[in-house]
Amino acid sequence: MTTSRAAVAGLAGTLALTGLAPLVWGSTYAVTTTFLPPERPMFTAVMRVLPAGLLLLAMTRKLPHGQWIWRAFALGALNIGVFTAFLFVAAYRLPGGVAAVLAASAPLFAVGFAALAGLEQLTLRKIVAAVIGLAGVALVVLKATAALDTWGILAGLGAAVAMGSGTVLTKRWSRPDGVSPLAMTGWQLTTGGILLLPVAAIAEGMPPALDARNIGGYLYLGLIGTAIAYALWFRGIARTSVTSVTFLGLLSPVSATIIGWAALGQSLTPLQLLGIAVVLGGLLLGQIGGGPAKPAAKPVTDTPKTSLAA
Repeated sequence: MTTSRAAVAGLAGTLALTGLAPLVWGSTYAVTTTFLPPERPMFTAVMRVLPAGLLLLAMTRKLPHGQWIWRAFALGALNIGVFTAFLFVAAYRLPGGVAAVLAASAPLFAVGFAALAGLEQLTLRKIVAAVIGLAGVALVVLKATAALDTWGILAGLGAAVAMGSGTVLTKRWSRPDGVSPLAMTGWQLTTGGILLLPVAAIAEGMPPALDARNIGGYLYLGLIGTAIAYALWFRGIARTSVTSVTFLGLLSPVSATIIGWAALGQSLTPLQLLGIAVVLGGLLLGQIGGGPAKPAAKPVTDTPKTSLAA
């Protein structure tokens, strides 16, 4: 009984820490509109992830080695590069509410990919929980006057697919022996930033001039909203199930809505409050039986030995 209680308490603690990541990500809109230069989404994406990744590499002094070189690029592409690029395209071509609803479909893709990868069983409860969460996000952020754009919708769905598949691969591959979650996070942020860099250069040209306000915003997004938040996110993936972690992502649009009301003076209607309650209900339903149905693949004993100090 004591062991069972300790396991439940440990899982609850892991989920609570992991849930801090999407709560922090919910502040991105407020920070972007208040502190960052306008109309530079790809530059902002690069500034969020690449400096944070390089900082973590310098701190951990670990580089990917052997098969983890291409694995780091694959995970960085899905979790960071492709996800961020598609998300920004959706955000700029669609109303924010529509983009948020499409991103909130990630749990549906994640539970399907996890079942295909043999990590978890696909159950009716998980599907229902994902649909409830998606409906709740729609109530929170979607407006009846929202306009639709085909390419924006495809980009939003692409972001959800990238997040779902990236989460599953992160769980399946785990990480090499001797490599900390911070180092693994640094690999993905750096490779994702490298992939975003030419996209930003082609789409937006030279970087804009930055003032102290812009620099402060980028420091917040890079250090807190990216380095720390993603380290907590990937730590959570390693310690619990794909389903449990992915459902926590539903907290991001809820956080954005509450921050918009508290900090930006935006309205918060009874329908939105109902939506928040529905989101939390779907999230809690998704956590039932939150331990992984099958253990993740055994970490590869391909310990990287290359150091930035070399």
